[in-house]
Amino acid sequence: MEVKIETANIKLLDTLYRIEQQCFDEEAFSKRQITYLLTDYNTIALVAKTDNDIAGFIIAQMEVEENTEFGHIITINVTPNFRRYKVATKLLGEIENLLKQKGITECRLEVREDNNAAIKLYQALCYQTVGKIENYYGKKHALYLKKTL
Repeated sequence: MEVKIETANIKLLDTLYRIEQQCFDEEAFSKRQITYLLTDYNTIALVAKTDNDIAGFIIAQMEVEENTEFGHIITINVTPNFRRYKVATKLLGEIENLLKQKGITECRLEVREDNNAAIKLYQALCYQTVGKIENYYGKKHALYLKKTL
């Protein structure tokens, strides 16, 4: 199965929103939030395509904190029928490359502390846990991870 990574755009909003709903429960982004992210100047959004299907997507923002620029993975989604095909790995690799091209040297993300599959993936890609965020996902906690690019 060949996976192609392409730039996401607002025309894909309905599809991306549907995928977001499949991948997350109460913590899913609203259609309005996804619209904002897709149209924000500091956002990079990519889709993974297989033939004519969208297998997943990723959205990252370039942010500044204490005079340090970093990439922040806002959301990454892979549809259930395309999981375990390295789609998330390809999306992360491509977004990390784009961030590096823009001069970003660090990438950060949050992950629900009980999402073992995602944590295992991030650790395999050299993300390190740097903290815990209480009640980040409603009543569920998040781990805060970062990686030097």
